[in-house]
Amino acid sequence: MTEETKALVRSTAPLIKQKGEAITQTMYPILFERYPDAKALFKNASDNQHKKLAASIYAYAANIDKLDALSKAIETIAAAHVKTKIKPEHYPWVRDALLSAIKEVLGDDATAEVISAWGEAYDFLANVLIQREKELYEAR
Repeated sequence: MTEETKALVRSTAPLIKQKGEAITQTMYPILFERYPDAKALFKNASDNQHKKLAASIYAYAANIDKLDALSKAIETIAAAHVKTKIKPEHYPWVRDALLSAIKEVLGDDATAEVISAWGEAYDFLANVLIQREKELYEAR
């Protein structure tokens, strides 16, 4: 991930803090409409799943330069993903829905550069999670 990407994502942290729940509330319907198979992955999700995701997205934006601060959260998320049988092929679905939701909710603030940076940042974190989840699946 480039320094420019980190700077752009970090610059959106205040907006993500303010509008994060709107983004995640917008994201899930997009996800389920475009990828109906995703619904089964969330069948046991808590009622506040969108709030948890919003908080995670904000934490990522705010700590993009110090990912070690997120190691406990990454471990928790990876364990939850293994428990719910999340696989690498599911990550592009969420990427598509999340970036669409960011565009929709942030409007003019979601410039092409911001969306590109969030896409790169998402891919980076997805790869971290996929690798950790692979280790957890293999340890079962």
